[in-house]
Amino acid sequence: MISEELLNILRLISPEERALLDGSTAIQRGIYMDTDSDVVDAKKLLDSGRLITIRPHTRFAHFPEHSHNYVEVVYMCCGSTTQIANGKQIVLHEGELLFFGQGARQEILPAGENDIAVNFIILPQFFDKVLEMLDEDKTPLHNFIVDSLGNSAGNTNCLYFQVADALPIQNLIENLIWTLTKGAAPNRRSICQTTMGLLFMQLLNYTDRLVSGSTEDAAIVKVLRYIEENYRTGSLTEIADSLHYDLCWLSREIKRRTGKTFKELLQEKRLTQAAYFLKHTCLHVEEIGEAVGYSNLSYFHRIFQGKYEVTPKKYRDS
Repeated sequence: MISEELLNILRLISPEERALLDGSTAIQRGIYMDTDSDVVDAKKLLDSGRLITIRPHTRFAHFPEHSHNYVEVVYMCCGSTTQIANGKQIVLHEGELLFFGQGARQEILPAGENDIAVNFIILPQFFDKVLEMLDEDKTPLHNFIVDSLGNSAGNTNCLYFQVADALPIQNLIENLIWTLTKGAAPNRRSICQTTMGLLFMQLLNYTDRLVSGSTEDAAIVKVLRYIEENYRTGSLTEIADSLHYDLCWLSREIKRRTGKTFKELLQEKRLTQAAYFLKHTCLHVEEIGEAVGYSNLSYFHRIFQGKYEVTPKKYRDS
């Protein structure tokens, strides 16, 4: 996982941790938040003008329930920590990732000396370049994951990825930690944004390792993953039967959690895939329409133009 050189840096006892070892019984709240608040404030943790920073998790003490006004990513370098995310207990093991969107509720039980976690503190605007990198690959599942991190209203703003054995993800995380810990290059922000974009691209390949926080979340992630893999011939009846969900309940839950019907999500994926084929292959428009699930070519033309405001041919020519 993380190199020994980086681990030795992250193991260093901070002044706050030294006070805890010397007998203090609680975290120093003033480091993180205002006296009358339980919202950890990015202004206290980020230097002016910076969009991202990293800090080792404070060990030896219980961190009481709180939320953040930024996006936080927790990576377990070694050992484990027990996190309570939106009321659900998660034991975060070495190599695993936990994303908290703005408004998510988090509580952390005391960690030992060899339980080394790092917290990425990230302002939402940092993700602008990341989203540009992902723009071509936008799918219902991609949108659900990205929206989860920016959603301060619901519970779907905590994402737990069990990716300890995913080498590409581990390498990208180590690169981020290295750049933020030791890097002094003038283009450090650009490097971090590009690396984060690559990390999101890789995570979209590991959505089978995404552990959801509730039955409803699990259902939606499974449906969206099903659409990714079966967009050409998929049906709501098939996925409901496969997952043993009531058809009407699942239909309502999809609409409630995504704002779209199953049919609309399926069409969104088909048209995104068609646009990709038009841009990156020499297939005829008729072949592309059939490849993404439309045997009626005139219907394919009509809905494609409805989404992209140009015909498939003009889209390709542009």
